[in-house]
Amino acid sequence: MKKVHVIGGGLAGCEAAWQLAIRGVPVVLHEMRPAVTTPAHQSDQLAELVCSNSLRSDDSDYNAVGLLHDEMRRAGSLILRVADQHRLPAGGALAVDRDLFAADITREIAAHPLIEIVHGEVTRLDTEQPTIVASGPLTSDALAQEIRKLTSEDSLHFFDAIAPIIERESIDMSKAWMQSRYDKGDGSDYINCALDKEQYNAFLDALLGAEKVAFKEWEQNTSYFEGCLPIEIMAARGRETLRFGPMKPVGLTNPNSDRRPYAVIQLRQDNALGTLWNIVGFQTKMKYGEQERVFRMIPGLEQAAFARLGGIHRNTFINSPKLLGHRLELKAHPAIRFAGQVMGVEGYVESASMGFLAGLFAAAEVKGEACPAPPRTTALGALLAHVTGDAEAETFQPMNVNFSLFPPITSIKGRERKRAYTQRAKEDLSPWIDAITSHS
Repeated sequence: MKKVHVIGGGLAGCEAAWQLAIRGVPVVLHEMRPAVTTPAHQSDQLAELVCSNSLRSDDSDYNAVGLLHDEMRRAGSLILRVADQHRLPAGGALAVDRDLFAADITREIAAHPLIEIVHGEVTRLDTEQPTIVASGPLTSDALAQEIRKLTSEDSLHFFDAIAPIIERESIDMSKAWMQSRYDKGDGSDYINCALDKEQYNAFLDALLGAEKVAFKEWEQNTSYFEGCLPIEIMAARGRETLRFGPMKPVGLTNPNSDRRPYAVIQLRQDNALGTLWNIVGFQTKMKYGEQERVFRMIPGLEQAAFARLGGIHRNTFINSPKLLGHRLELKAHPAIRFAGQVMGVEGYVESASMGFLAGLFAAAEVKGEACPAPPRTTALGALLAHVTGDAEAETFQPMNVNFSLFPPITSIKGRERKRAYTQRAKEDLSPWIDAITSHS
């Protein structure tokens, strides 16, 4: 049986390698770290979460990404299984201890007898060798050039930014308080820092006036992905933008004051010990010294100790609707498949889900078996259809899973329409699960 080479040890690559291996297909998993580093990674672990530690909403009844969680669990996802083992309090979201999560993924992958891990940069692709490219948004320049050569397309670039992480003991809880928005989850999964109108405006002025990381010449014509905008970019869109975004004060009551908060900044637990907390939605491109100065203006964070400051890095993705077939294969070279953020999906679970499908399709091809695509009415099927043909190639940009990608249900209105989407998806997924399980 031919080996399948998987390039990239992130969420998509690890999920693809796992699905291949449990179906009896030998895998060579290539991860360039630690031999070649990136601007965002801090360890040599597989599946390192470099931005948020949240896999977002876990509500599978009314939320599209929560539905995707449910489908991945039912289908046997390694990523979701390990995430559940290391989940942290986060209201209705699935947040994980990023270090324990990565350590367990690394251990499981390394222990599987059919998976060989090779560290080092891949710079050439063999068009005759079954391969899954899951090199992620930080694809090396050499591999990006190789992809460009094979596709006759320029890779597209956008920026992604990382939020800072604060040491818990440095937060002044006489000013901050524990509460989830609308008391979801356990009701106290977030640390909240309230600002009055004067404090908000002073913070906004400092944010807008802070010194930022300078763009390089080749970066001038790139753009940010809307789902991960730096906080100062949002602030520049209008003085009220942050109050209707990551600093919205709704659903929260400050027990330390009789005054209603004008704006609220939330921090979410980042490790199992509860010693590290990240500032939710505060991706930034401010210089390090400026971050410390500006963020310490937040009530409760005056003495904040930063375990990690925010940062900015370039993301790379291909024009999948133009280049890929319906089984994630490169049309010009079908032995090569793509998965994860490099193929233009956004989000941890979305990336893992495309790794799951790429592994599934590659395993079936190597074994000479048929493998049906997931139904279009499911989260897996809707996302697959979007990136392999439904999206407009000329305007293609990375996207999270959302109900607008599903075949429409028009007979039901309002919130119950979302429930109808998820119920239909759960019913339609079951026969597909039976079909792929029979080949495992």
